[in-house]
Amino acid sequence: MNAPPPSDAPPGQTAEGYRQGLGKRQIQMISIGGAIGTGLFLGAGSRLQAVGPSLAIVYLVCGVFSFLMLRALGELVMYRPTSGSFVSYAQEFLGSRASYVAGALSFFSWAMTGIVDITAVALYMHFWGVFASVPQWLMALMALVVITCMNLIGVKWFGEMEFWFSIVKVVALLAFLVVGTAILGLRVPVDGHATGLQLITEHGGLFPHGMLPALVLIQGVVFAYYGIEMIGTAAGECKNVREVLPSAINNVIWRIMIFYVGTVTLLVLLLPWSAYQAGVSPFVTFFSRLGVPGVDSLMNMVVLTAALSSLNSGLYSTGRVLRALAMNGTAPRYLAHMNRQAVPAAAILTTVAIYLVGVGLNYLLPSQIFEIVLNMASIGIVSTWCFILLCQIKLRQAIRAGRIAPTGFAMPGAPVTAWLTIAFFVSILGLMLFDYPTGTYSIMAIPVLAALLFAGWKAASHTPLSTVPQTIPSAELTDDADFTPPRNAD
Repeated sequence: MNAPPPSDAPPGQTAEGYRQGLGKRQIQMISIGGAIGTGLFLGAGSRLQAVGPSLAIVYLVCGVFSFLMLRALGELVMYRPTSGSFVSYAQEFLGSRASYVAGALSFFSWAMTGIVDITAVALYMHFWGVFASVPQWLMALMALVVITCMNLIGVKWFGEMEFWFSIVKVVALLAFLVVGTAILGLRVPVDGHATGLQLITEHGGLFPHGMLPALVLIQGVVFAYYGIEMIGTAAGECKNVREVLPSAINNVIWRIMIFYVGTVTLLVLLLPWSAYQAGVSPFVTFFSRLGVPGVDSLMNMVVLTAALSSLNSGLYSTGRVLRALAMNGTAPRYLAHMNRQAVPAAAILTTVAIYLVGVGLNYLLPSQIFEIVLNMASIGIVSTWCFILLCQIKLRQAIRAGRIAPTGFAMPGAPVTAWLTIAFFVSILGLMLFDYPTGTYSIMAIPVLAALLFAGWKAASHTPLSTVPQTIPSAELTDDADFTPPRNAD
């Protein structure tokens, strides 16, 4: 039986040339933060407006399948941790073409997601009247500059920023859950409405617009969970990953239940679902109606942090994906360049160039941009997750054949659950056809996307670069090894 491939990298450095600068507490918070992002803080407002209380059910269904995908990724990471994540696994189990398509579609979806995030930042900033006169595109550009700098200074600082970003998001949601539960339990009216189940039964029930809108909405809700797979990429730069990863992944399902299903349920029990609207965070709406001075502004600051966190994580992940493609010979060689901080600077700056297109779209289409890129990103999200599941299926076949040793963290119910999850994700593409006009146009654009992928494949050199880690001065490695997290933080 084959064990995970050994690494000849120096201590504190991975075989791909990255530094193992992420610790246990950072990986745990990245796994939490990846499951709490713009899709909940901003997207939930328009989703509640579209389907009402049934949003909680949609979040639950999508959350279960997203968690199964994450367990599949966890089994792959336990076999062989790598910053190339699913691109590297696709190269090993599915071949070069599949690895190229997986990486290219992931880059596409993260690029679209980044545009969503900078749009969200601009929308949040306009909540404060002092920024009302500042153009949305300028807000988006400022956010992009800040996050780009964050991603170029080293992985340990990325981990620290994500740790605190995630802390802010979790504390804010817990505060809402505590305050909301207390108001509901004490039957305190909110904005003149009595709280409780009657807010659902008296306003059209669970499905006020019928079942079809809830089904169509699945493709948008899946976007809310995009980013949970980033833990697979971050694992490649984590110390003691095989000890840290299982608990970090297993806890995701409880976070989904509490932070998504529980939060949406509480929102519709506190205010009529029609009180929430697109472009405004439902948490800001709730605290504004509560009438507590300054609380809505504080919550808006929190959701602004969430959008910045999502943008920061996306740029981190995309840089690693592009570099993995370059190392495989299916992307321009310059994308493999690392700076002195062992960060894939060329890949990150290339992604930023794509994000600048999003800044332009904010100038041209400020009101429609969020929904347009959200649908386009969903195509890449579904594709990326399906590739992860296919790699896990191949890994399990190799384990059963005795070619690879068991990982000790098997995906539950595989391969049946893996194929069911793939079927669910593929069905989302069919549902997008009914989401006219943005979803329909997005599906119609798939042939164009396929043509671009084909052209990119033909233009690639297909000559893998050396996998020998880039040389990093020993003094820098020593400095990195000496980085000590705050006491008791782990």
